[in-house]
Amino acid sequence: MEAFPNAEWICLDTNTGFAAANNRAVRHTADCRWVALLNPDTVPDPDWLAALHRAADSHPEYTFFASRLVQYDDPQKLDGTGDVLHVSGFAWRRDHGHPTLHRPRATGEVFAACAAAAMYDRQAFLDAGAFDEDYFAYHEDVDLAFRLRLRGHRCLYAADATVAHAGWGSTAKDSAFSTYHGHRNMVWTFFKNMPAPLLWKYLPSHLFYNALIVVWFMLKGRGGLICKAKWHALRGLPRALRQRRAIQRAVCISQEQIADGLCKTFLAPANRFRKNQ
Repeated sequence: MEAFPNAEWICLDTNTGFAAANNRAVRHTADCRWVALLNPDTVPDPDWLAALHRAADSHPEYTFFASRLVQYDDPQKLDGTGDVLHVSGFAWRRDHGHPTLHRPRATGEVFAACAAAAMYDRQAFLDAGAFDEDYFAYHEDVDLAFRLRLRGHRCLYAADATVAHAGWGSTAKDSAFSTYHGHRNMVWTFFKNMPAPLLWKYLPSHLFYNALIVVWFMLKGRGGLICKAKWHALRGLPRALRQRRAIQRAVCISQEQIADGLCKTFLAPANRFRKNQ
């Protein structure tokens, strides 16, 4: 705390999870238009925040912004250039693991911002319902981005806003914690947000990939974990469907615009999952 004498600290009594903690901070900061989120396992370039503000000034049609993430332990590799959402409900960081020199992505629109280093219009963030606190952690940024996009908001990847991201700062990669929450929460995100005609259109893909993942984890000897995640996802569906009614009432863009923002390559989730193993 001594390193940031002008900062205001909000100390929580318990671990409320990523979603609830950030929601509390955003609601507490009432005297600004923009809120920037930065994980403790990141090291931003000195110009990072200024770069995001330049992007907001230059592109007023966008209301949330993704950073260029490089891997902390290997800055020659990308950690992500915005988030991708597949029609099946699976999501991943674009360009994750690719050499930085081979993927000089220009500033442009992406589906979502990885909330490890992102900036949001505060009022849009709150109007969309903020992060879903039942998620606790993982996939909450994609879920929020989906709700924002349904309301007509758009996300811009700012190519000059660079942050080194260690990743898995509080949990190990492929830990039981991250696997459980990630695979539970992606089911809720799909059913809460996908508009009805698209939901029925893409439901077979959603079911196929969920079944494939269950089989994969069973073959790896982790069947109990993935079955627990999917069972708890099903148990939470009534709550998700109640939320869905309010979310769908707020939709103000066409189904074509929604579909255009989704990845439709059938094998993309399988390829991404295989590369991460």
